[in-house]
Amino acid sequence: MTSDPRATARPSTEGGAVARTSTLPDGATAADTVRRTVLPGGLRVVTETLPTVRSATLGIWVHVGSRDETPALNGATHYLEHLLFKGTQRRSALDISAALDAVGGEMNAFTAKEFTCYYARVLDTDLPLAIDVLSDMLTDSVIDPAEVDAERGVILEEIAMTDDDPGDCVHDLFARTMFGDTPLGRPVLGTVDTVNGLTRDQIARFYRRHYDPTRLVVAAAGNLDHDLVVRRVQEAFERSGALARRAAAEPVGPRTGAKTLRGAGRVDVLERTTEQAHLVLGMPGVSRNDERRWALGVLSAALGGGMSSRLFQEIREKRGLAYSTYSYTSGFADCGLFSVYAACRASQVPDVLKICRDELDQVARDGLTDEEVRRAVGQLSGSTVLGLEDTGALMHRLGKSELCWGEQMSVDEMLARIAAVTPDDVRAVARDVLTARPSLSAIGPLTDRQTAHLHDAVT
Repeated sequence: MTSDPRATARPSTEGGAVARTSTLPDGATAADTVRRTVLPGGLRVVTETLPTVRSATLGIWVHVGSRDETPALNGATHYLEHLLFKGTQRRSALDISAALDAVGGEMNAFTAKEFTCYYARVLDTDLPLAIDVLSDMLTDSVIDPAEVDAERGVILEEIAMTDDDPGDCVHDLFARTMFGDTPLGRPVLGTVDTVNGLTRDQIARFYRRHYDPTRLVVAAAGNLDHDLVVRRVQEAFERSGALARRAAAEPVGPRTGAKTLRGAGRVDVLERTTEQAHLVLGMPGVSRNDERRWALGVLSAALGGGMSSRLFQEIREKRGLAYSTYSYTSGFADCGLFSVYAACRASQVPDVLKICRDELDQVARDGLTDEEVRRAVGQLSGSTVLGLEDTGALMHRLGKSELCWGEQMSVDEMLARIAAVTPDDVRAVARDVLTARPSLSAIGPLTDRQTAHLHDAVT
């Protein structure tokens, strides 16, 4: 397959309106086919056909996330995600949930910092129902004032649940440590104060501003027919009048810009009476558009991506200092993070942090061995393929790729990019990223002496 499935574009007419459709070049098998259509109004539909399964997963991706919020609106994107399940002009909240329950389907949504996704997994024969229900939710929600008040309590409980999980909460804390009081640094859920302050009118305006067809991508994977999906999507969106309002509009492109992180060497600590201290040590990484992301992924896999990784071996296997430790990368449109996580008893914090810093410093100075790079390339390749073995994962790849990069990269192409990473590439990105002075976030029952070790770890 090619990285640009739009290369062989062909016009088609559906419902009397002209849609721009593209497909793969000759030679691709049916199971590999990815097709993309842009409907009048700028709505994109991307599908991948897998004729050997009996299910399909549909997702509607929205080009809006928590980084699009002002301080006063922090949490509005996630609040709105909840409210779109609470009723439309044609369906009550019970009608929405009952429609998918009646066919054994699964429906949910998630909000991230740069996008939101609503999705449903159903039998292939029930895909038209999923299209109708999700499209109705996104285009014709009533945002009932009573539901706004009722759901406020649910979201406050969700915030409380997250606060009760230090292994989850520490990553939000690290985002604040690195980005400060900026959209990328604020929590996706919002805070108790901002959620309590949001009004129905504010959320409704946010809905009208961001839920426009030009900012939406419909992605589907499974046993489906692309043309039928396009026709059903077009009918559903035309029913609400969403496409007619901006018939000549073009899709919104991927995000661009330049983001400056806060100064290095910052330490944020939340004192909690927990059994363990939860730590995130990290520094600026690369954006999701940076070609070095492939090498950084290999570096992360070698440092903390599996049982044979350096951090797992040194911290858990050899020293028995922690049960859970790993490294990870976060890529946004204009910046990124490289981070190491560990959870351990508070008394072990100095030793764990010293090992983390020693390993990062050594790799920054000397790089990885050729064998480590070879093993990390294999691990990353295998996990990439195994992670795409169901229709939900394939739908996720289609929608995120279209929204974030504006193109589709085949699995073979991704594997080729990973396989092309050389030890020199990894050494170069290690020098670029790991030589930066790190910052640190911690949650747990830390004494003053243990907290002092946190500051020592970032000097």
